[in-house]
Amino acid sequence: MKKEVIVLSLGGSQIIPEDINYSYIKKFKEVVEKHKDKYNFVIVCGGGSLARKYINAIKKEKGNYYFQSLSGISATRTNARFMSYFFGIEPKNGIPTTKRTVAKYLKKQGIVFCGALEYRDNQTSDTVAAILAKKFNGEFVNLTNVKGLYTKDPKKFKDAKFIPNITWEKFDNIVNKIKFKPGQHFVLDQGASKIIKERKIKTIIIKEIKELDNYLSKKKFVGTLIQG
Repeated sequence: MKKEVIVLSLGGSQIIPEDINYSYIKKFKEVVEKHKDKYNFVIVCGGGSLARKYINAIKKEKGNYYFQSLSGISATRTNARFMSYFFGIEPKNGIPTTKRTVAKYLKKQGIVFCGALEYRDNQTSDTVAAILAKKFNGEFVNLTNVKGLYTKDPKKFKDAKFIPNITWEKFDNIVNKIKFKPGQHFVLDQGASKIIKERKIKTIIIKEIKELDNYLSKKKFVGTLIQG
């Protein structure tokens, strides 16, 4: 029987907030390997602090928007290569940078890591994950550093309320009120929101690895479900 594909957007803030988040990615590895007989996994890595440091340095030098974006892309690919090695997977031909190569790797090994694919304007690793969820007709799980969607930034506002369920339409309305910038940090970017809405892709936003395990085990989980 053909395995269902789960596309995971692993936020760079979870891989390397400042230093390598070893305990988190160790648990992440254990959960993915626990479920690999049931699912195939495409794991899209964000750039995290590495990307933001690159982008901010180029910005200080008055480097253009394109160079800022390229430096962010290189950070996502560095993180993807690291995660591949962390899982003991040798990407002999390099980290995939096209949908076709991702599909080729997935068929061969069942777990694939990538960063950003080809350069596109106004796009983060979240959009890449949504594009791949569309390609593989899979579910999209976004692992980030907050437990899901809130009415406000919970790190700045104590009265921010957690939103466990939201429709694609309502989520898209929220995210499009935010102006895109390279290295932006929100639970999901504008491009990803558009794709999941148009293709009706079931999307989950979670923080804790135990909640990922619960979700993959078809159990109740803490996070935000975007659907319907």
